[in-house]
Amino acid sequence: MDIKALVSRMTLEEKAGLCSGADFWHTKAVERLGIPATMVSDGPHGLRKQDVEGDHLGINDSIKAVCFPAASATAASFDRSLLTRMGEAIGDSCQHEKLSVVLGPAVNIKRSPLCGRNFEYFSEDPYLTGQLAAAFIHGVQSRNVGTSIKHFAANSQEHRRMSSSSDVDERTLREIYLPAFETAVKQEQPWTVMCSYNRLNGVYASENPWLLTEVLRDEWGFEGYVVSDWGAVSDRVAGVAAGLDLEMPASGGVNDRKIVEAVRSGRLDEALVDRAAERILSIVFRYAENAKPDTPWDKEAQHLLAAEIAADCMVLLKNEDKLLPLGREDKVAFIGEFAEKPRFQGGGSSHINCFRTTSALEAAEALNIVYAQGYSVAGDNASEAQIAEAVAAARAAKAAVVFAGLPDVYESEGYDRTHMRLPDCQNRLIEAVAEANPNTVVVLHNGSPVEMPWIGKVKAVLEAYLGGQAVGLATVRVLFGEVSPSGCLPETFPLKLSDNPSYLFYGGEGDTAEYREGVFVGYRYYDRKEANVLFPFGHGLSYTDFTFSGLRLSADSITDQESLTATVTVTNTGERAGKAVVQLYVGDDESTVFRPVRELKGFEKVFLQPGEAKEVSFTLDKRAFAYWNTQIHDWHVESGVFTVEIGHSSRDIALCAKVHVSSTVELPRHYTPDSIFGDILADARATEALKPLLDTMRALFAPAPEDGTTEAAKEAISDEMTLAMLKYMPLRGILSFGGDENAPQLLEQILKDLNTL
Repeated sequence: MDIKALVSRMTLEEKAGLCSGADFWHTKAVERLGIPATMVSDGPHGLRKQDVEGDHLGINDSIKAVCFPAASATAASFDRSLLTRMGEAIGDSCQHEKLSVVLGPAVNIKRSPLCGRNFEYFSEDPYLTGQLAAAFIHGVQSRNVGTSIKHFAANSQEHRRMSSSSDVDERTLREIYLPAFETAVKQEQPWTVMCSYNRLNGVYASENPWLLTEVLRDEWGFEGYVVSDWGAVSDRVAGVAAGLDLEMPASGGVNDRKIVEAVRSGRLDEALVDRAAERILSIVFRYAENAKPDTPWDKEAQHLLAAEIAADCMVLLKNEDKLLPLGREDKVAFIGEFAEKPRFQGGGSSHINCFRTTSALEAAEALNIVYAQGYSVAGDNASEAQIAEAVAAARAAKAAVVFAGLPDVYESEGYDRTHMRLPDCQNRLIEAVAEANPNTVVVLHNGSPVEMPWIGKVKAVLEAYLGGQAVGLATVRVLFGEVSPSGCLPETFPLKLSDNPSYLFYGGEGDTAEYREGVFVGYRYYDRKEANVLFPFGHGLSYTDFTFSGLRLSADSITDQESLTATVTVTNTGERAGKAVVQLYVGDDESTVFRPVRELKGFEKVFLQPGEAKEVSFTLDKRAFAYWNTQIHDWHVESGVFTVEIGHSSRDIALCAKVHVSSTVELPRHYTPDSIFGDILADARATEALKPLLDTMRALFAPAPEDGTTEAAKEAISDEMTLAMLKYMPLRGILSFGGDENAPQLLEQILKDLNTL
């Protein structure tokens, strides 16, 4: 299809009309030119296909579909291949349902546990987020169905999300909030990118040329179209100029007419409208020419796949006395309404109308299980009778499993949480059950961290997150040892909300949300501060044991233009088969800028039989060692020693090795009379140029002669004192303290020499 030729045949009104939806879910058709309409659907963990009159937030029913685990769960898998398989399944579903684009994945960074949409987001870490998002996109798009990576960018709160400005400094944007998008775009070219509701540093994302054109297209090479989040357009004409191609949903023709009027009045170049139309049509026809509506959709098979995925995502947070796995012959009490009616997805636009669900109670029907409701989700309470029934069930069983978590109303698109607590009735229930039976396990169904005031009173905690419609089947498989847990936390669980680095500023004041914690998000903050946490980033236990050994680096020294290979051996030293997550972190031993102690730069998941060992290799390029330098507006590596670490979490480091990395980039320098000696002397090349000035100042600060002091000692004392006194003195100090009429000329010459090094 010659897209440019097709656009050249369109009227201005047709081109402008193509830049907004026909309705809530369809692009516009142009029948006279053979341009079809295509349909998009909410995701990202299943289809929420709705009719034309459907809504965006999930109030009305959509088609029956399969709900896979949400991103909060799949991120815990640390498994690229698993995300790809899930993407393939969703891609098949889209083909079957004649959907051109699934709206996902959502890759916004978890800045705070309070964000109401955290269950849709992967992680607090941009590297983990980007890798898993790219794997999911690869899976979906391998089926010739597009994805829409969202929400671009810095959309880390629901509070005032349609008007608030995320005010983020350049370095923080580049290191924390943009890399996941960058990785996905460069590696997998999602067919579309969805811009967010919020403003970024005062400019709406939907009309931000720096974001949508300079960064996304010019720097990263994005080729598809940019679509607005539903209702995110403020100034449609400014949006077209900035690089927003498709407005969703329909505007009733209002904004189409504004585009036409702007072109005819000369305020908008028609070439920009052509550009948007070409981008939209390239995706429309990419799908249309590869549509396969006869693709089978085996929902039962996908239900079992959802269970398999959920089991691999569960994180065993605690397992005192190796209480888990439970014996299949043991009498076990299942307590809590979520055992019968699990919470497995969040509210809002991602809410799936599941064709079936499997609860833990149903999955365990062949086992020796006694059930007590324990609490009521609808009333958010636990009566004394319910607690008494739960305590009696716990006392009569060898082990008690309390199914707890956050009710639907606690976390949803559209608003943020106000605290990190479980419902009080659930906390009281857990305390009562733990007192009645020392072998108490807590299974958590939640999309974001929760406080655990009872953590010291229970023996085991299994974090299931929001595990999709088959979460009950997956939970039973893990609890009773059919599957060894292998998930790791993709976010830090703080002891309490006020420990979070964004606590003082989250939500912002009015329509301004300042990201004052900068790059110190999640474990980057907790590890640098050496703060106690409930569970660290990357933490996750298993039913077997793994050891890491033999860390080797391919070189002791490299330049920032070379890659480094790190190789480590992982061994299953336990008695069960299982999967180990090998995490690689990099830290700069000494930096002139504030940097985290360590940052995740690699991970691999490995399946091992008991006694089996495998080598795992990682390739580290410049970005593994770099920070974003705001002086050159680019990634920069400071010459020096870096530590490469292999760990089970950010707080459980098993091995480390050192490598010296040499920068090949000389930062521009501009020394002035106000530049201080300490900064200049940090530049080894500047020492020689400063020698005349140092000699002058040394004479000024030389100590008085003392009997018995050798000349060498006097010189040493003089140098030490001089450098100490000069460290914070500006160069112009020579004019005040030099006492030399030639000082101005000397200063001028030194500055000339320094700036031409």
